Amino acid sequence: MYRQMKSFLQFSEDFRASQNKVRAEREKNYKAKAQAHKDKLAQQQTDKENREIIKKDINIGIATALPSGNLIVPVVKNADQYSLLGIAKQVNGLVAKARNNKLSPDDIQNGTFTLTNVGTFGNLSGTPIINQPQVAILSVGAIIKKPAVVETEYGDVIAIRHLMMMSLSYDHRVVDGFLGGSYLRRVADYLEQFDVNQTI
Repeated sequence: MYRQMKSFLQFSEDFRASQNKVRAEREKNYKAKAQAHKDKLAQQQTDKENREIIKKDINIGIATALPSGNLIVPVVKNADQYSLLGIAKQVNGLVAKARNNKLSPDDIQNGTFTLTNVGTFGNLSGTPIINQPQVAILSVGAIIKKPAVVETEYGDVIAIRHLMMMSLSYDHRVVDGFLGGSYLRRVADYLEQFDVNQTI
């Protein structure tokens, strides 16, 4: 699913400039995902007996590449309770701890959903594997410029747009196509309709 990202990029540039190297694109993805999670996709997990478990908390795992070439998934607990700036601070703190080998066992436990950014490496899309017992993982690709049809009052025109591809992997035993597709649509809506003038 390609999503238009112009306001997202402008906000990210302004936000980064005001916050000294904060990774605004990444945090906006987490915030949009946490909000959509709250609206659409329950905190579903499965246990060893394949029973469905609904979690009350929204704890977002952050797939983090390490200097060694390995990957670890620290968790922002109660992500829906933070402002965009709060999420930025949590994510940056966890990523720094991960890359300096200072994560505690609690920092990597109780995730209810994971976000991975394959765009960090210039990839447009990816098909991530679910971090069990979670039942879904969202992948976001690089933001690129592409020609796209834009509807105007004078008719359709082709314009250069900032687009990002997103993909969602989910466990069909718990999440069906309607729920998965509507969740992905909701994340896209939050990103496309992001208010660049909101308080962070």
